[in-house]
Amino acid sequence: MKEAAAGLGHLLVFAFLFCVGAFMVAPVITDVTMAALCPGQDQCSLAIYLTGLQQAITGLGALVVTPVVGNLSDRYGRKALLALPATLSIVPLAILALNQTRPYFYAYYVAKTLTAMVSEGAMMCLSLAYVADKVPEAQRPAAFGVFSGVCTAGFVAGTIAARFLSVSSTFQVATLSAVAAVVYMRAFVQETDRGASLMRDEEASLLLFAPSSSAEELSPMLPPLRKAPSLSEMVALLTSSSTFTRAAVITFFHSLGETGLQTALLYFLKAQFHYTKNQYANLLLIFGITGSFSQLTMMPLLAPKLGEHKLLGVALLGSCVHGFLYSIAWSFWVPYLAASCVILSILVGPCIRSIVSKKVGPSEQGMVQGCITGISSTASVISPLVFTPLTAWFLSETAPFNFKGFSLACAGFATLVALIMSINMRPAEVQPDNK
Repeated sequence: MKEAAAGLGHLLVFAFLFCVGAFMVAPVITDVTMAALCPGQDQCSLAIYLTGLQQAITGLGALVVTPVVGNLSDRYGRKALLALPATLSIVPLAILALNQTRPYFYAYYVAKTLTAMVSEGAMMCLSLAYVADKVPEAQRPAAFGVFSGVCTAGFVAGTIAARFLSVSSTFQVATLSAVAAVVYMRAFVQETDRGASLMRDEEASLLLFAPSSSAEELSPMLPPLRKAPSLSEMVALLTSSSTFTRAAVITFFHSLGETGLQTALLYFLKAQFHYTKNQYANLLLIFGITGSFSQLTMMPLLAPKLGEHKLLGVALLGSCVHGFLYSIAWSFWVPYLAASCVILSILVGPCIRSIVSKKVGPSEQGMVQGCITGISSTASVISPLVFTPLTAWFLSETAPFNFKGFSLACAGFATLVALIMSINMRPAEVQPDNK
């Protein structure tokens, strides 16, 4: 694992800088949105609806773009395609770095909606495909966990910075971090061979017991280049085995619940407990620190012992408790307790990514990771359409009954469906196919 981590060092630095810039604005964006649209108010239906609309449009765009970008990286290289989301992520941050008044907010809103179609899903998809190119199959669960942990560490660093910076300074520092990520990636991250070296290692071990071949037959070859996948090809891939199908269903319902939680939570806390920027930052710090600890230590330790299947079930159970506990929060400190459940729930993504990664060859890593990201994006389209009006309704004075966390409870039920599907997944289904 140490050798694999050494080969990923520059990618991890790039991911850390990228996440610092992307997540630094998370504690302040709710207050900026409320100040621009509904000054002096603690509840604003317009802000909730615009946030939900943005998430839906972004998810729809990512659904189309991410699988294509992932497959293009199988042809043209991971680094070449990584430059696109990394560069686009700078634009919306730079707009609010200039000013946070209403016209600038609307400009940010449009820019963020358009650029996030590419930057959010594609960055994770391409980075995970890069990891799969560099790391042998047996070490991928730990490697995916380490990568996710570094991203969460960037989240923590960005949140800490936001805790002590003014609103305008937060966006300026976030912009500088995003620029630094692009510069570092272009200068230091090396292109992969799309898994050719891993294939050669496997072939070399087989050749110890195989008849000799000509030099031409033994010459290393990159995986064949393929055209961009059609929708039917992606559907065929996801239905080619029960593992893919179940992983797709679990990803959909888990993403549906998690996106619903993200849509409703901050506005719920604002209306219920009058949370401010600093309280948001404290909550996100708990989320980030526990998540980073979990991915960097628990994932590498538990995945080899329990296996991805059992660990996925435990993680989804934590995700259910996470959502339900938020929904019944009776005091300002309960959300902080609920945030600690992230120590389990954050392992869902690495487990699913590792399971599907083992089912395909090196030349298809970009496509399969893009398909999983696309399914998550589909849920991100549907979720705001459901949870945005639900949240606005139950936070308003016209709610049918007094349960402001009702939309959060519904998000918890969505993750419960994912948990049930993971229980029905037999351990044998997560074993790699014989190739």
